[in-house]
Parts: sequence; structure tokens; C-alpha cells
Amino acid sequence: MENKGNAKALLPIPVFLVLYLGCGIVFEYVMKIDMGFYKVPIVVAFLAALLTACLQNRKLSFDKKLEIMGRGVGNKNIITMLLIFLTAGVFVGVAGRSSAESVAYFLLSVIPPQYAVGVIFVVSCFVSVAMGTSVGTITLIVPISIAVSDASGAAMPLCIAAVMGGAMFGDNLSFISDTTIAACNGQGCAMKDKFRENFRIALPAAVVSLILIILLSLNNGAQTIDREYDLVQIIPYILVLIGGVVGINVFVVLLIGIASGAVIALATATVTPVQLVENIGSGVSGMFETSMVAVLVAAMCELIREYGGFDALLYAAKKLFRSKKSGQLGIGLLVGAMDIATANNTVAIVMANPIAAEMAQNYDISPRKTASILDTFSCVFQGIIPYGAQMLVAVSAAASLGHSVSAFEIIPYLYYPALLLISSLVYIFIVPAKSKKKQDKH
Repeated sequence: MENKGNAKALLPIPVFLVLYLGCGIVFEYVMKIDMGFYKVPIVVAFLAALLTACLQNRKLSFDKKLEIMGRGVGNKNIITMLLIFLTAGVFVGVAGRSSAESVAYFLLSVIPPQYAVGVIFVVSCFVSVAMGTSVGTITLIVPISIAVSDASGAAMPLCIAAVMGGAMFGDNLSFISDTTIAACNGQGCAMKDKFRENFRIALPAAVVSLILIILLSLNNGAQTIDREYDLVQIIPYILVLIGGVVGINVFVVLLIGIASGAVIALATATVTPVQLVENIGSGVSGMFETSMVAVLVAAMCELIREYGGFDALLYAAKKLFRSKKSGQLGIGLLVGAMDIATANNTVAIVMANPIAAEMAQNYDISPRKTASILDTFSCVFQGIIPYGAQMLVAVSAAASLGHSVSAFEIIPYLYYPALLLISSLVYIFIVPAKSKKKQDKH
């Protein structure tokens, strides 16, 4: 007998959405409060959602629920994410605003300002493919994009969105990305085959995104900016960008940036040792909210999973989608729903893998195409949700450099995830699908 799950276990998700999005919309557009979305602390919204989850399922004691939450928080992906957040905070504190501005002014000295945002997008694509982490890419390049915005006059949300789009491009395609590994292992296909499938979807979306970004940058009417910059201060960013392109582990890349930035800052007397330590502390503190959100989401989702909420999603997907093409869409929407619920595309893929494999078997969908759909749709949703790690890191990086920008200001400029969705739908409903039986043997 099939496990129908428990749809009521999903209640914490709408509770969060109502509190966070609902209150933000009311404050901003109904009450006309300036910067209304900033008045709703995301940590409090998630605490309320987590409390809702704790109040459900009275069969379990509170101690048992704490044990379940601890299991979710202790997940390898969550621990890795937290360490990246904290290390990124140190890097931002060490490198600081002046280093990012030097990078921006250097770019603007060799590239017309109207093309600078397009270059940021392309660089983000390459770095994320090489590093295999969208969060790491956003951490490294958002400070540069903000400085480019300040210097060139391009809209800051557009610059940040360009970095996020490029970061999700690499997250989807990289051979060392967690999402690629999870999708390929779960569906039993070779990474190079899944890469070929993904590339056909991602490249058109990336090209059109680049065109749109350049067109918007051209319309800004920015003039060539000639400002002084210190090439020495660019070294930390050059090192991390090279490390990213080469494919060095994100932690090693960040540590190289931190060490080089600290040495340069002290050697050039840009800061005193005491100020450097204070800046490091400020950088780490700037990642507090982001880290807490990751912890709360992990705890909440583990309770939802334990109560059968995700089983309910899986059961509904099997019943709604029955034809081959609708089955492919169902796989995509399934992993998308999981991503909305977990705010982690790797976890979403791991959870969706078993039912996706079963659906692929029923509809004769090749493993490589199934893996491609899982990875692509997870990146589409992860790239736009306002409480995802990518968005939180981008907003936190901006805040650490003294700029206030909300997720809802960035979302309208997220062209790549939207175009990736369109490209995926074309891929599903127009491009002929290969039968599972006709796939290459590896």
C-alpha cells in the first residue's frame, strides 16, 4: 500500500510565507511604510514556523522532536553551508569595501561601464562552474558587483542578480556541484551525459540573460569613470577568482583570500592589527542571520519529513502526472516543491530522487534526462526563493558593505532562473525525448 503521507505536516511552510511575505507586502504596499520588507525579521518568521512544527504530532515528546531537529541541523550539507557562511564573513571583513572598489574601478578602466554588469555575469558563470558552489561564487563576487554598481551607475539589484544568475548557471552544470553529484548518483547516469543534457537547456538561457543584462546596462547612460584604484588591493580577489576558475575547494579559496588580504592590509598599513581583528568580527557577525536561517530551516524540514509532509508531496506528484511529458514536468515540479520546502536544492534532489526514478521507469524517461530535470528545476526554484541560501548570502554581503537591498528588489532582475525555466519547458514539451532504452551504455 502506497504511503500517502500527511499533508497537514506541511503547515509550517504557509505559516512562514504568510508571516514573512504577507506582512512584508502589507507593510510595503498597504501601509506604505518605507522599506516595509525590512520590518519583518526573517529569523522570527522561521521561529514561528518552527514552533508550528513543534506543536504538531502530539504522539512525539518534545525531547524526541529536539532529537529530530538535531538530526536535521547536523546534516553534512547544513554544516558545510554554515562553515562557508562564516568563512565568507571573515573574507568580507578582511577584504573590505576598498578592495572591492579597487576591483570595480580596475574593471571600469578597461571595460566600458555599460558592459561591466555583463562581464560580472560571465565571470560568475565561469567561477561557479569551476568551484561547483553557487553560495561560494556569490560570496566572492557580490562585493565586486556592488562596487561596480556604485562606480558605473548600474542598478544594484541588477548587479547582484547578475551574480546570482551566473552562480546558478554553474551550480547546474559543474561536475563537482553537490546537485550534479546527487542527481547523477540518484538516477544512475554518468555526469558527462547529464552535463550534455543540461548544457542544451542552460546555454540558451544564459545567452539571452546576458543580452538582457547588457541592454539594461546600456540604457543606464553611465559615463566612463576614471577613479584611482590600488592594484595591490586587487590581489585577494584575483587569487580567489583564479582559484575558483581552476576548481580549488571553496574553503581553500576563501582561506587564500583571507590570508592574502590580511597580509596586504597590514603590510600597506591600511588597517592596524586591532582594526583587522574588529573587521573580521564584523564580517562574521554579518552572517549571523543567514546562519540562523539555515539552522532553523534544517530543523523545521526534518520535523516536516518525520511527520510525513514530504511523503504527501511525493504521493500527490504520482497521482497528478501520468503521461510521459507531464511526467517530466511532474519530476521538475516535485523537486521544485521540495526546494521551496527545504530551501536547499541538494536536499531537494536527494529527497525527490527515489520517486523521480520510479516515475522515470513508468514513463520510459532516460536516467540522464531525469537527472537533468531534477538539477535544472531545483536550480530554477533555488535561484528565486527569497529565503534561499543564495539570496540570503547576497543580501548579507551587500549589508556588510553598507548597502541595504531586499530580496524583493533583486527578484525582478533574476532573468537567468526565469529563462532557465522557459528553456526547460521547451526542452520537455518540444524537444523529442530519448527513450531510456536508447540511452548510451556507460
